[in-house]
Amino acid sequence: MRLLVINPGSTSTKVSVFDDDEALFTESVFHDAPVLLSFPTVNAQLPFRKKVVIDLLSKHGVKLSSIDVFVGRGGCAFSQRAGVMAIDRRLAEDTRDDKGGSDHPAKLGVMMAYDFSAEFSRPAFTLNPTNVDEYDDVARITGLKGVYRRAQSHVLNQKAVARLQAEKMGRRYEECSFIVCHIDGGITISAHKNGRMIDGTEGAGGDGPFTPTRLGSIPLMETARYLENHTPEELEAMCSRSGGFVSHFGTSDSDKVHALVENGDEHAVLVWDAMVYQIAKSIGAMAAVLSGHVDSIILTGGLVRFSDIVEKIRQRTEWIAPVALYPGEVEQEELAHEVLAAIHGKQEINTYTGHPVFSGFSWDS
Repeated sequence: MRLLVINPGSTSTKVSVFDDDEALFTESVFHDAPVLLSFPTVNAQLPFRKKVVIDLLSKHGVKLSSIDVFVGRGGCAFSQRAGVMAIDRRLAEDTRDDKGGSDHPAKLGVMMAYDFSAEFSRPAFTLNPTNVDEYDDVARITGLKGVYRRAQSHVLNQKAVARLQAEKMGRRYEECSFIVCHIDGGITISAHKNGRMIDGTEGAGGDGPFTPTRLGSIPLMETARYLENHTPEELEAMCSRSGGFVSHFGTSDSDKVHALVENGDEHAVLVWDAMVYQIAKSIGAMAAVLSGHVDSIILTGGLVRFSDIVEKIRQRTEWIAPVALYPGEVEQEELAHEVLAAIHGKQEINTYTGHPVFSGFSWDS
């Protein structure tokens, strides 16, 4: 069975083709911020990203018509529970329309998989989208009645590396407590307890550390002052596409920014160190969520390739728990493996309900 796995991220498009569990190829194309910011919305990137996928297939001599199953990373529809989900028209439309209230490039994986599925009359699936919601209710509450924190993170890779770490420890994911940090173009830090992500930072929602592309948490009144001279649309773009390194340096290319750091650029050094500081600060918050009972702090994502990030996080957090490293990500393998298992009846295939996991408390009505 041949699977095409499509994984759009905030700074790249990764494509794999698998024959069953064997990868024929995996290739990632980097997109710097100025390229993606030339599109007014994430949805407007669809033809561009689709061409990237088609060009990569052509480069490796694979025809779209040879694909048996299309698999796309997802997000942005109504919140969902964890696991494999069939991509149908309702899910594709709700993803396109951002029914979940976020606008992340991961959505394009579902949208492309659905388009290819319709064109070639083949099934399409997604797995653990960015808006899987397993939060404890106490993590949802804010100081404004009716305004709640949302579950938005790198669920796919976070759960995959958490399972790998549990296996390395000779235990099951459902028996462990982890703090998992996905550190790349986007950054999210989550508390995992007994197989559930019970709290975390909302990566593309103006929450948690700033990143190569995102502004992270800023004081509310500073946000209000920003809006005096900017539009809500500009602020939304800063949350997910034009904040962080892009705002400071005009690029989301971490290698370019790190080169400035190595050359002693004062601005770059301080911004780089502040990002790492904020990651460690969020790890401390998740340790409190887990009452200090943490089996491992797991660092994963593309920026874990930078040894100075790893060492500075260790210095600030290793007193909490041992730090485990999973550089890069295992999303392509996880998407293929879990979808194959579901197709072969080894696990359930979820159906999109068109309703969020959480829709408020009794006192809201």
